[in-house]
Amino acid sequence: MTFPDPAARPAGHTRWARLGLVMVPTLVVSALLLVAVGTGVLPISLAVSAQSMVISGQNLKISADRLQGTGFTQYVGMDQSKSEAYPEAIAGIDSADLYNLCQSMVLKLPVVGDTTLRIGAGGGGKPAHADNLVVHTDDLGGDAVFSNIVIGQDASTFKNGPSASGIFGQQADTVRIDHLQQSTREVRAATFRLTGLHLSVKAGSKPCY
Repeated sequence: MTFPDPAARPAGHTRWARLGLVMVPTLVVSALLLVAVGTGVLPISLAVSAQSMVISGQNLKISADRLQGTGFTQYVGMDQSKSEAYPEAIAGIDSADLYNLCQSMVLKLPVVGDTTLRIGAGGGGKPAHADNLVVHTDDLGGDAVFSNIVIGQDASTFKNGPSASGIFGQQADTVRIDHLQQSTREVRAATFRLTGLHLSVKAGSKPCY
């Protein structure tokens, strides 16, 4: 159905369609998910931008039964919204699989109040997958195993690491995190494949954890 007059379009329709997530879970480390940014789009594949981004400052919660990844790096950095700066742990994973992934964001909307945007994927033994995943997190929990880990390396020597030298970093060949629970403000990935994707928007506060 078309509306010749733009003013005749149903109010609010475009806003919900574009309510999005640039999700990319990472790992942590976490790796997963899409970062819900109020004016984004919901892509199955996202291109990583080299440009800096002004974040919304809202937290996206991500959980997964298991995260398995290869090529892990992590260091401490900072994110910037229009009004505030946030210290973050910035983790990168070259290739990550997420089993039973859940991503959620609770928003306050006029009239409705608390509203939960929730995305699920990677169930039934068919994990969600991300390439070149980068996750900015301020809180991460789970049971983790790293192989060939090096702690204390200068993060400026990492591929796509910070330009400033002397920043404390760590890296590992592989990472596995069981019972992953993560809070993040920004997620990026070169490609993010969400197997069995399901998105829901419901009234009330119903986060992944």
